[in-house]
Amino acid sequence: MSEQPGVLGRIRRLFARRVPERLDITRSDLAVVVESFDDSEACSTALDRGAQDAPHWAESDDAVLRHHLELPAEAVEEALALAGQDGYVAAAPPSPVPSEDGVTRVSLILQRVQLLDAMHCAQEKSRMASLAQRLGGDARGWDALQPE
Repeated sequence: MSEQPGVLGRIRRLFARRVPERLDITRSDLAVVVESFDDSEACSTALDRGAQDAPHWAESDDAVLRHHLELPAEAVEEALALAGQDGYVAAAPPSPVPSEDGVTRVSLILQRVQLLDAMHCAQEKSRMASLAQRLGGDARGWDALQPE
């Protein structure tokens, strides 16, 4: 394709620019920049704290948002399938959690890359709490990672 002069050429060059790559969740330099394991804490409060404490949360950069769930072992596949529709993947294989009620429970961490702000964080926190509850489990909290 030859370079086109004028407005049409500028428009094509503008749209041909590379879209920035998403954050790679396998990077070795990712660190927890904000976390909340208190159901009563607002996401905005946690994010404000994350912006103040080192390592600092950078609002304008992608983050790996992770939700920590505790589920019955038999619900893991369904949780992965449902959350997978929204781009979530397991951060690690589920690990057993001691249970007093005789139900085999596991800890599952679901993660995805996104720009993180208070509104979207609250929506995702609510979504994960609902998912866990539907499957007979609990959402324990969330954290976010960014490069150090």
